[in-house]
Parts: sequence; C-alpha cells; structure tokens
Amino acid sequence: MEDRLEEKCGIFGVYGQELEAARLVHTGLWALQHRGQESSGIVSADGEGLYVHKGMGLVAHVYNEETLLGLRGFAAIGHNRYSTFGGGGYEHIQPVVREDRLLAMAHNGNLPTIDRLESFLQKRGISTRFCNDSELMRKAVNFYLVKGWSLEGAIGKAFPLFTGVFSCLFLTADKMVAVRDKRGVRPLSVGRLDGGWVVSSETCAIDAVGAKVEGDVGPGEMVIFDKNGERRVWVVRGRETVDVFEFVYFARPDSVIMGKSVNEVRKNLGRKLADEIKVDADIVVPIPDSSIPAALGFSQRSGIPFEIGLIKNRYIHRTFIRPAQNLRESDVKRKLNPLVSVIKGKKVALVDDSIVRGTTSKQIVQMVREAGALAVHLLIPAPPVKYPDFYGIDTPRQDQLIAATKTLAEIRKYVGADSLHYLSLAGLIRAVGLPKRNLCTSCFTGKYPVNIGKRKAEVCGASQRRAV
Repeated sequence: MEDRLEEKCGIFGVYGQELEAARLVHTGLWALQHRGQESSGIVSADGEGLYVHKGMGLVAHVYNEETLLGLRGFAAIGHNRYSTFGGGGYEHIQPVVREDRLLAMAHNGNLPTIDRLESFLQKRGISTRFCNDSELMRKAVNFYLVKGWSLEGAIGKAFPLFTGVFSCLFLTADKMVAVRDKRGVRPLSVGRLDGGWVVSSETCAIDAVGAKVEGDVGPGEMVIFDKNGERRVWVVRGRETVDVFEFVYFARPDSVIMGKSVNEVRKNLGRKLADEIKVDADIVVPIPDSSIPAALGFSQRSGIPFEIGLIKNRYIHRTFIRPAQNLRESDVKRKLNPLVSVIKGKKVALVDDSIVRGTTSKQIVQMVREAGALAVHLLIPAPPVKYPDFYGIDTPRQDQLIAATKTLAEIRKYVGADSLHYLSLAGLIRAVGLPKRNLCTSCFTGKYPVNIGKRKAEVCGASQRRAV
C-alpha cells in the first residue's frame, strides 16, 4: 500500500441511450480512473436482460471493441474499484451481479458494520459467506425484488440495513436507480444527455461524455430512471456531510462538489496556508499532481515564485500495486524525477496534500536535497491525518498514521525537512467555503458523522457520535 490515502471507487451510469449506453459508461470510467485502479466492470440492460463484462486492471486493459459490442442496451452501470472491505480479487469486481442476472449494483463507500445485514440475510436462509459489504447490500435488495417489489421499493425496504456510507447504482433489465446514504459522504451527481440521463461519482465524467450537469442525488434520496422518465423519492431526509478529502485530494480538480470547484478550493487551501505560516523560501514546488493547485495558491498569496521542480512519469503504475517495501521505494524514485536546474541552490517550499505514514515524504525530501536544495520546507495544505477512515478510504491502522504517533517536531525530524507546516482545521473549513456541519473531517478530528459501530474500538482519542 502506498504512503497516502487511497481512493475509494468510482461509479457511472447511463439510462436512455439506445445502443450507446455501455460506450458512454466506458468513457465515464476513463474519466473516473483516478478513483480506482484495481479492477473495472460494466453491466448493461436492453429491457430483456443484463450483460456483463469485468476484469482486473485499468479501464484501458479491461475493455475492447468486442467486449463493448457485447454490452448491448439502452442502460448501463460501471465501476472502477480500489478494494477496501473484503479485499480484492476477481470475485469481488463490481458491479455486483449473480448468475440469475436479475439485479446489478455498483457501490462507492463502505459499511463499517454489517451485523444488521448479515442477520437479516441469515434469518432468511441466504448465505453471507465470503461476501463483502456491497455483495450483502445487493442480496438484501434482491430478496425484496424476487418477492415482487419494484426496484425502488426493494431498495427502500433494504435501506435501513445499510449501516454506513454508500452512493450506489442499481440496474435491472428496464430500470436504473441511484441512491445515497443520509449523510451524503460520497458524492453522486446527475446529468442530462440527448433525452437520457447520466449519474457519476464526479461531475468531470459527466462533462467527459458531453452531458450537462443537473445537480446531485440528495442525502437519503433515490433517483429512479425508467420508461416514464426521472423521478425522485426521499427514503429519509438527511443532511449532507461530504468527505472533505474529496476537496483535498481525491476528486479531479475539474470536478464540482456541492457547487464548489475542486480546483478553486485547492488554490484556497494554499492561500490559507500562506496566511497562517511564513517560510524563508526561494521557490514553491508541488509534488504532482494533486498538490499543484494548492502550491499555486500558496505562491500567489506568499509572493514566492511557483516552479515545477518534480517531473512525474505518468506511465508508472501507482505504487500500492507493488506489495514489497523495497519495490515501493523503487517506484517512488521512478515515478518522480527532480529538475536539478530548478532546485539546485534554492530554498524549496515543497507542497504535498497529506502525510500518512511519512515514508514517501521522507524519500521525496531526500530526493530534493540530493538535487541540490539548500533547504526543504514541507507544506501540507490540510490538517494532520490522525484517525483511520471507515467510509471507503483505504487508510492504515491508526498506529501506522505518523501524525497519530509522533509530535510535529518528531514528524519533521523523521521526514528530514528543515520545517514542517500543516493547515489548521479552521483554515481548511474557510478554504472549502461550506459550513463545517456539511463536511466530514473524521480523518482529522476523529468525529465520525455515521456510526462506525464496533469499529470505534480501533480508534484511540476519537469522539464517536451518532448521525442525527
């Protein structure tokens, strides 16, 4: 696993596009590749049945012209996965669909506790062995579906069993439904295209297929797409508490979340950090790519020139793919290469979006020093990550989070920087420009807006609260 918080998953759905639905989903998944790089899958529907293709690897590797031709129909849902609950492997590739091909589901998020789901299914003689949270959710909805409930009715009946965080797409032969948990921790947006609809984890993918963004699936809301058009139903009235890490790191900068441009928010993060701290530096250098907007903002506010001092090799896979530590370290060096002509003889303000374990930060600081930097000041335009996530981000155990086990001075010494500065939580909230009550900041504060159940025993110093 790489020394950073890994993405969750990306989901994309299309309804009402005769013969082109799967191709549009394929394009959408390309745009959402950053959210999951382990596996990908598409399920399509033509009014008579469901058609499936899945595979391990990137979107470019999983599909070809032949597979897309086999995914016929006017509706389709797709999923890019980075495994969290239940681990990886072919058997867990989404969308989840079984042999009867009655129902498919794509899930972005995580259920920290599945006791209620397992109990419900086991009491009805439905096996839960080797099932992850997404597969259990599909089985619960499928139970009501085979009992004769409509798709939206089945989802509404199963909804109380989903004790966690979820943005989901469900697909039958003739209907697609999008649904979101009552806190809306994971984003989910809706767009219009030529009389049909698209649903996506991020607006950048809606843009990529030429659709127009309409808005979001609300927290606790279902959006139903069928031959009668689009209908919206509130399963429960919720309050949006979107994961602030979407703004800090996960989302693409060309996405919009809750009306806020991710790119502008990241620039604001850098500006707020410049307001809070002063560094004696000659240049501001981002660690590409997600830190570039924040570094620009810091440069604009501080007056310190912005420079591209690290070049990213875009053809190196993310380092979490390699399990051995020595290979991870080798990948970091192959992934980034310093521009000696930019760095040598300069005092460098090095900007990164977060520090998790600290091992990658240590290597990059050393790399910049070896390129001839006179000093390296490490700037993080977010607060320290002190708590694990239970909502779909793949975080280490708390005892592996460097900010949970070391002081600021100890972290600075470990990574080898001349100084280390984090943005305050208040500065983060001001940079996003949304009320604090509408942001999930659990990785920084230990306050979990959706009950994490038994998992709270894994957290030290957290303030666990129930959703209201």
